[in-house]
Amino acid sequence: MHFGIFTVGDISPDPATGRAPTEHERMKRMIETAIRAEEAGLDVFAMGEHHNPPFVTSSPTTLLGYIVARTSKILLSTSTTLITTNDPVKIAEDFATLQHLADGRVDLMMGRGNTGPVYPWFGKDIRDGISLAVENYALLRRLWREDVVDWQGRFRTPLQSFTSTPRPLDGVPPFVWHGSIRSPEIAEQAAYYGDGFFHNNIFWPKEHTRRMIDLYRTRFEFYGHGPADQAIVGLGGQVYMRRKSQDAIAEFRPFFDNSPVYGHGPSLEETMEQTPLSVGSPQQIIDRTLQFREDFGDYQRQLFNVDGMGLPHEAVLDQIEFLGEEVVPVLRKEFAASRPAHIPDPPTHESLKAAVAR
Repeated sequence: MHFGIFTVGDISPDPATGRAPTEHERMKRMIETAIRAEEAGLDVFAMGEHHNPPFVTSSPTTLLGYIVARTSKILLSTSTTLITTNDPVKIAEDFATLQHLADGRVDLMMGRGNTGPVYPWFGKDIRDGISLAVENYALLRRLWREDVVDWQGRFRTPLQSFTSTPRPLDGVPPFVWHGSIRSPEIAEQAAYYGDGFFHNNIFWPKEHTRRMIDLYRTRFEFYGHGPADQAIVGLGGQVYMRRKSQDAIAEFRPFFDNSPVYGHGPSLEETMEQTPLSVGSPQQIIDRTLQFREDFGDYQRQLFNVDGMGLPHEAVLDQIEFLGEEVVPVLRKEFAASRPAHIPDPPTHESLKAAVAR
């Protein structure tokens, strides 16, 4: 399995001081977080895309390009890339470029985003969200797999004898995850192409997550990509750790209560019971994450959110240390011990290149 962290790049005030980082500080801290994640032995660092305050991740490929130059091993990804409002031609160009710079250690997650106004900002209609996701991705796949593309669709100008440059590294496009928390059409899309399906179950009860993953697995097999349990699944989550669980809860509670996402609704304890939010000791995080396999079957990628919400940067770096030193080594061992031999490893550039060679 691959274990890593993801960030949405939000700017929020620390409830204890009322101070929020500047945009400059937040970007620099995300870069340091990615570097520390590699140093801690994590496998993946992923970054979301947003085009409105209080976020600073409007250009993930720019930030990831800088991180590529500062790292050498960690796989870099997105969480997500907006397939609905970005031009698929630009996605093809940007990620092929990033793939070359990173010597292949790049993949990406496609999604529709969670900010309705972004559609008119980029000249799109939110009512076309699913159709845009389907059509734009179909074009993107062709741009990466065909040297010359003639194409006409509903949502962009036609292409005639168009070649996207640079071509994917070694002729192998970056692996694609389709991220969705509520849309069965996106699970169907992932299954149709045999791509990965990432359910960022961070706010959702396990029953809903299980239904979405089961749909994807069933349709993956229907389309002839292999048995259902060989489908490529990723999960999200959020953690906050201290040596003692009561210290973790006491520290995290003010950030939870003041969060525009979590606050003013169910309590921290209720949210922890109903969703994958895990606040406690490293052993409690291990136990909770191992339960994901019992709930959803074998899977290939686990990403944790550890920053944002106004959390102090020092506390964020502490979470990475806990993950790298105490949590992930145990999870790797436990997941490997219980995984059947026929379950595939997470895709990488090298494994995809080898598959093409066969």
